[in-house]
Amino acid sequence: MKSAAAVILAAGLAWAARPDAAGLSPVTIDYPEEGAVFPPEITPPTFLWRDAAENARAWLIEVTFTDGSPAIRIHSPGDRLHVGEIDPRCVSGNNELPRLTPQQAAARTWIPDSAVWSGIKKHSVGHPAKLTISGFSDRKLHHAVSHGSVAIRTSEDPVGAPIFYRDVPLMPAELEKGVIKPLAPAAIPLINWRLRDIAEPRSQVVLSGMHTCANCHSFSADGKTMGMDLDGPQNDKGLYAIAAVQPAMSIRDEDIITWKSFRDQPSGPMRVGFMSAISPDGRYVVTTVGVEQDLSRNFYVANFKNYRFLQVFYATRGVLTVYDRTTGQRHSLPGADDPRYVQTNATWSRDGKYLVFARAEAKDAYPEGRKLAEYANDPNETEIRYDLYRVPFNGGQGGQAEPIAGASRNGMSNSFPKVSPDGRWIVFVQAHNGLLMRPDSQLYIVPAAGGVARRLRANTPLMNSWHSFSPNGRWLVFSSKAHSPYTQMYLTHIDQEGNDTPAILIEGSTAANRAVNLPEFVNIPPGGLAKIEVPAAEFYTRFDRAWELAEKGQHEAAAAAWRSALELHPDDARANNNLAFALARLGKLDEAIACWEIALRSNDQLPEVRENLARGLESLGLTAMKKGAVDEALPNLRRAEQLDPADAGNQYNLGLALLRKSDLDGAIAHFHKALDLDPRPPQTHNDLGVALSLKRRFDEAVVHFRAAIAADPQFAQAQSNLAWLLATSPEATVRNGAGALELAAKAVELSHGTDSRALDALAAAYAETGRFPEAVETARRALDLAEQPLVPALKARIAMYQRQEPFREK
Repeated sequence: MKSAAAVILAAGLAWAARPDAAGLSPVTIDYPEEGAVFPPEITPPTFLWRDAAENARAWLIEVTFTDGSPAIRIHSPGDRLHVGEIDPRCVSGNNELPRLTPQQAAARTWIPDSAVWSGIKKHSVGHPAKLTISGFSDRKLHHAVSHGSVAIRTSEDPVGAPIFYRDVPLMPAELEKGVIKPLAPAAIPLINWRLRDIAEPRSQVVLSGMHTCANCHSFSADGKTMGMDLDGPQNDKGLYAIAAVQPAMSIRDEDIITWKSFRDQPSGPMRVGFMSAISPDGRYVVTTVGVEQDLSRNFYVANFKNYRFLQVFYATRGVLTVYDRTTGQRHSLPGADDPRYVQTNATWSRDGKYLVFARAEAKDAYPEGRKLAEYANDPNETEIRYDLYRVPFNGGQGGQAEPIAGASRNGMSNSFPKVSPDGRWIVFVQAHNGLLMRPDSQLYIVPAAGGVARRLRANTPLMNSWHSFSPNGRWLVFSSKAHSPYTQMYLTHIDQEGNDTPAILIEGSTAANRAVNLPEFVNIPPGGLAKIEVPAAEFYTRFDRAWELAEKGQHEAAAAAWRSALELHPDDARANNNLAFALARLGKLDEAIACWEIALRSNDQLPEVRENLARGLESLGLTAMKKGAVDEALPNLRRAEQLDPADAGNQYNLGLALLRKSDLDGAIAHFHKALDLDPRPPQTHNDLGVALSLKRRFDEAVVHFRAAIAADPQFAQAQSNLAWLLATSPEATVRNGAGALELAAKAVELSHGTDSRALDALAAAYAETGRFPEAVETARRALDLAEQPLVPALKARIAMYQRQEPFREK
C-alpha cells in the first residue's frame, strides 16, 4: 500500500531522522537492485526491503540527489507484501494459488505517490539518486535500529512504445505426444492479449474470449502489420494471420493463410508453420517447415501436469521457408534449407537484409525406445543444442549461412535471437538443451557480427526468455519465473555498448495467478491499438463446440452445431466431413454422402474425407444388395473403389455383387484384389472358390476352399462347398469321395443338421462313395429343409441316387 505520510524536505528534518549507520542492523533492499535504471515514463514501483532489526516499527525513506536538489524524506509504516489480485476462473486442480516465498513474506513495502515518484525520476536522470531506508523502534522516529541504501537512476531514453503480450492461465492439459497443447481446452477462452503502456498503472485487454489459441506473434518494424500463428480446429496449427494494425483492428477471413494450402509449391508438404516472423517491411513471413510428413518426427513436444513449467517444445527437423505476400508464393530460403539440419526460430535484422536463426543437426523428435519427458529438463528429453547462424536474405534468394561466434559451438543450446534496431547486437537465450522457456535459460548479448558473448546482468535466477527490443533499441523486455511460477514481465536498459542494467518489474501486468508470455514492443503511438476482433476465428469457435458435442456422442446436437459452422464457411472440407459423420450416425446416410461429396470437392487431399465417403457409398451398396438390388448397388461400390482402392472390404463386396450378376471374371478379379490387400478373411476365400468352381477352375477353387477352412475350421459353408466340389466335380482328378464325406459330415455337424446345402453335399459324398441308401435318406432330409429354388434339383438327385448313380456337375 502507499504510505499516507507526508513528504519532508531536508531543511525541516529533526536530528533524530539522521541515523548513523554504524552499529545498526542491516536493511536489505530487495527491489530495486543496486544500479537499477528506470524508464522516464514508468509508473511508481513497489520498493521492497527486509529489516534485520526485530524491533523496527517504522521507517524513514530518504532519497538524496547529486544534482543539488533537496532530498526527499518520507515516513513509512512498512506495509507487508501481499499476493496480488486473483482471477477465480484460473483456479484448478492442476495448479496452486501463488504464495509468497519466505523472503517475500518478510518484506516491507513502499510505493511512492505520483508526485514523489515524478520528483525522484526528474532529479535522477544522468545522476544516481541514493535511496536510504532506516528502521526505528518507535513511530516518532527517535531511535534508529537499522539502515540500508541503494543507488538508482532514471534513463534519458524513454521506452517509447507499448508492449503487446499474452496473459494466460496455467491450467495444464493431459499429456498428448507430439501436440503443443499446454492448456486444457476449457482454458483457451481465458487467454487475454494485452497492451501495456508503462506510463499507465494497468494494461489494456485488446483481445479475449477466443476459443482457438493464437500464439507466436510479430510486428513489422513500423508497427503497421501484425502476423500471428493461429490454431485451427482441433489444434490444427496450419493457420497464420497477417493483418493491418489500427485502433480498431479486425482479423478477417481474407487475412488468414493456411500453410497447408501450399502443398504444390517447393519445399515439400507443409502442415504447420513454426515460430513464424514477419519482415520489418511487412512483406514477407519466414517460418519453419517440417521436412517429414509425420509431424512427430519434426517437433519434440512434451506437455506436463506441473503448472510451473507445463511444456517443452522445439523443432528437430525443418527448413526455413519464406512467404511473399505480394506474390502469394512461398519457397525455401537458400542457405537455411538443408534437410540434414534443423533450421528454425528465425528473426530479421531491422533493415531486412539478413536473418539470424537457430541450427542443429536434424534428428527424430522421439528416438525409438526413449520415454517421453515427464518434466522440464528431464534427461529423457531428446537432446538438441542449437547454434546461431546468420544468412543474407537477398529478396528471398538467400546465400551462405555463417555461424555467429559467441553464440555457436559453445556446448550450449543457443536460440531465440533478437537483433537490436541499430544492428550492432544480438540478444539470445542460452540453455543446456532445447529452445526458450527452459528453467535454466539465460539471456546473453553478442556483437551481431560475432564475438564474445556476455551474460546480461538483468538475468534472474529462473527462466529468462521471450525478449524483445524497444523500437529505439535502448530497452529490452523479457519474461521470467524468478519470483513466481506465474511468469512476470521485466525491463532492462541497454546502452550503445551493449551494457544492461538490473531487471525492472513491470507491475500490474495481470492477475497474480496468471502468466505473462510473448511480450513484444509495438511501434505505435498512444491509442494506436485499442481492440482486436477476430471474426475469422468465429468459424473455429463453432467448429470446436461441435467437436465437443460429437465426442460426447450427442450427434443430433453436433449436427446442428456443424451446420452452424458451415453457415460461415459452407465449403469447409473438415466441417462437412464431420457433419456427414454425425448424419451417418443418425441413420441419414444419403444426406451424409452429399456432405462428403462437398468436402471432397473442397479438398481432395484429406484422406479421411475420401475414406469416409467411400465407406458411406459402400454402406449404400450393401443396403441395396440386401434388398437384392444388385444393379443399384454396383455404381456405389464402384465409386467407393475409385475413392479408396485399397479397401479390401469393398473389393470383396464388388466381387460378391458381380458374382450375383454372374460376371464370374469380374468377381474373381475383385476377390483376388481383396485377398491381395488382406489374405485373412475366410469368406473371401470361400466366395472366390465358388466363382472359380463356376468357371470350372476346380483346382484353384479347391485351394481357396481349403484356405477358408484353414483360416476358420468352424466355417461350415466352406466345408460344405469343398465337400460338394470333391464329390461332384466332372474331373476325376479333383474328386475325392472320402475327403468329401469327412468335410460334409463336419459341415452338417457344425450346422446342427439344419442346413439343406450341407445335407445336399453329404448326400453327394455318400453317392460318390457308393453308399446310395444313405445318400437317398440324407437328400430327403435336405429336401425337407430346402427353400423352393433348390427343391427341383434335390428331387432329381434323389432319383439318381435311387438308380445308384452319383451326381456330377455339368
